[in-house]
Amino acid sequence: MPVIDKEVKAQIVKEFARSEGDTGSAEVQIALLTQSIKELTEHLKSHKKDNGTRRGLLGQVARRRRLMRYLKNTDSHRHHELVEKLGIRG
Repeated sequence: MPVIDKEVKAQIVKEFARSEGDTGSAEVQIALLTQSIKELTEHLKSHKKDNGTRRGLLGQVARRRRLMRYLKNTDSHRHHELVEKLGIRG
């Protein structure tokens, strides 16, 4: 099961952080989940019967959806910018 590399994770945190040392904002969490979802999707393309990974992927998608809903309800402008930046449906 793929895991995000330290360098990739650090780059994502640096790009989406709202301030220095920010690792817990909704934007950072959504960006990290999006990267993980992309990697798991690629994994599942070649390992179609890996149902454990598929279940984990569905959990991550649900978690990202909840975070997106939270961000949309609290600050729709930030939500819109994040959707544009990540290229996902909002």
